[in-house]
Amino acid sequence: MAELLAPASVPPQLVRGACPHDCPDTCALVTTVQDGIAIKVQGNPDHRPTAGVLCNKVSHYAERTNHPDRVLQPLKRVGPKGSGRFEPVSWDTALADIAGRLSAIAARDPQAILPYSYCGTMGLVQGESIAARFFHRLGASLLDRTICASAGAEALTQTLGGKVGMKVEFFAEAKLILIWGSNSIASNLHFWRLAQEAKRNGARLVCIDPRRSETAEKCHEHVQLLPGTDAALALALMHELIVNDWLDHDYIARHTLGWGALRERALRWTPERAAAVCGIPAQQIRDLARAWGATQPAAIRLNYGMQRVRGGGNAVRAVACLPALTGAWRHRAGGLLLSSSGFFPIDKATLQRPDLLAGRKARTINMVTIGDDLLRPTSPEFGPAIEAVVVYNSNPVAVAPESGKVVRGFARPDLFTVVLEQFHTDTADYADYVLPATTQLEHWDIHASYGHTDVLLNRPAIAPVGASRTNTQVFRELAERMGFTEPCFRDSDEDLCRQAFGAQVDFDLLLRQGYASLRIPDAPYAEGGFPSASGRCEFFSERLARQGLDGLPDHVPNYEPAGGSTRYPLAMISPPARNFLNSTFVNVESLRDIEGEPLLELHADDAAARGIQDAQVVRVFNDRGEYFCKARVSSRARPGVVNGLGIWWRKLGLAGTNVNELTSQRLTDLGRAPTFYDCLVEVRPA
Repeated sequence: MAELLAPASVPPQLVRGACPHDCPDTCALVTTVQDGIAIKVQGNPDHRPTAGVLCNKVSHYAERTNHPDRVLQPLKRVGPKGSGRFEPVSWDTALADIAGRLSAIAARDPQAILPYSYCGTMGLVQGESIAARFFHRLGASLLDRTICASAGAEALTQTLGGKVGMKVEFFAEAKLILIWGSNSIASNLHFWRLAQEAKRNGARLVCIDPRRSETAEKCHEHVQLLPGTDAALALALMHELIVNDWLDHDYIARHTLGWGALRERALRWTPERAAAVCGIPAQQIRDLARAWGATQPAAIRLNYGMQRVRGGGNAVRAVACLPALTGAWRHRAGGLLLSSSGFFPIDKATLQRPDLLAGRKARTINMVTIGDDLLRPTSPEFGPAIEAVVVYNSNPVAVAPESGKVVRGFARPDLFTVVLEQFHTDTADYADYVLPATTQLEHWDIHASYGHTDVLLNRPAIAPVGASRTNTQVFRELAERMGFTEPCFRDSDEDLCRQAFGAQVDFDLLLRQGYASLRIPDAPYAEGGFPSASGRCEFFSERLARQGLDGLPDHVPNYEPAGGSTRYPLAMISPPARNFLNSTFVNVESLRDIEGEPLLELHADDAAARGIQDAQVVRVFNDRGEYFCKARVSSRARPGVVNGLGIWWRKLGLAGTNVNELTSQRLTDLGRAPTFYDCLVEVRPA
């Protein structure tokens, strides 16, 4: 009898893809697949911005895809909201019930239905394509997606004309780099590699940040200003540029608008005045201004942390004026980069089909104020009470501000909640249905970037695990069950990838190599030509003035300024923990083991004044709530400021809350964005 031989294992496959997460780097991935299982995720060495290197988080992506706790079948709630008690049901059962419930609500008023999504994936297909078409066709409330970047985006648009800037690769040639409001080592790793290259070639690196981050301690200088005072610093730098005539008068005359008015305002901001506001030495301001005025090429890497305060939009506007004053834009290694996303010719109208609203004027609800909005009754001002929420690519119970209210809203027994998810997140615990979603290794998608200028294509490396389905497939099936017959609901995911950029990007090249570079000049604004209405860098914004706002950038004090309360004397910022990305990766055990536990960094002087020892459990509190965590007495915190590292899932915290129990729902001056870092607290031993 012939011996039966086991079939030979299929040789490993390498599949090109793209990182889906909310980071400027948008890395190109290569996934190794063995026998249908993703066993390794690496950076693509052929993609220049990625250069074969991934952050520690995404290096563990296969662990996330193969996680034993993944949701792999539809689940229906059988316990109280928040209990996390569910039973498995079939897709047919779940979709039929969901479609029936949504149809009944829509028959009364479709605006009582709200989508809630953000950047759990940055993909244009699994983000807002079929999902947007579905909610537009339904006539649901629109979501103002502001929770991360809209203050800075509005500020850039008002100043430069769009979310544009210098090309990231040329930071390597700069002689001075200001890293402003960014912990690049943790959140922009590939830029940091360029900054290190510049440093080896003699460049000076200056970090401007309230926290002595990993990045700050590796720069030549750290400007440790108080939260929310960045505009004051920028205006004082302008003051010094003016009085010392460190200006490019030709560039200002030919390529800017509103110089006379900005000059007058800046001259009021002496280094001494700004030093008192920022909590830093006046001489440090003078020295920084001299360096900026005397060094070419000089560049600013701005990030979004600094705009999460009341005056965040004005602060970004003020900083964005600095390169034009010295003509830094003349050099390919000079200027500023906050976001490059405005360069990408995304065809959002084709992807999202707002025409499906068919003339209806749906209300818009700001995702930042979801806590209040879920608790609002029907009223003439607000419209119908929210009766249903469909959550995808987000975890609002953990990430939205003033989360005590968010929890109360999602706990409403009359609220119908559907969550498309990969894991039992804090939000999923409050769902009526949890629908299993694919990870990036299991679906098609296409990506722009806000840190470089390449389009990336993501191919599925493996089949969907378990009964998980793509976001697009879920919304296609709901559309069919609700009688939406428009042909656009039959577009495949590959069709959608092709539609995202149309003829503007070579899709055959994307299929061959996984990425394609946009054609952008090396120094795009060397001779002006900004995408503003005037073609100039607009120090004064007529559009803001027409809205009754200040046309010039100014320092706008925090709602809750440091030292502004005797009850809550400590300013708190809540930057991300190094091994988490917002609330993503918190449940990946290897990464959580590195982070250890929820921490609050505080200066030794503040700890001693409160009798707090290192590693002691503390109660952090204000009028909005309380949060328990471990104290870390650390030089990373400056006196008067504490750093609540986030964003832990509430259920993994010491007392079932996280740092967002303390943050407020108030909005920024521009862009309707959150003010996470505009928050006063007190800290006591628990």
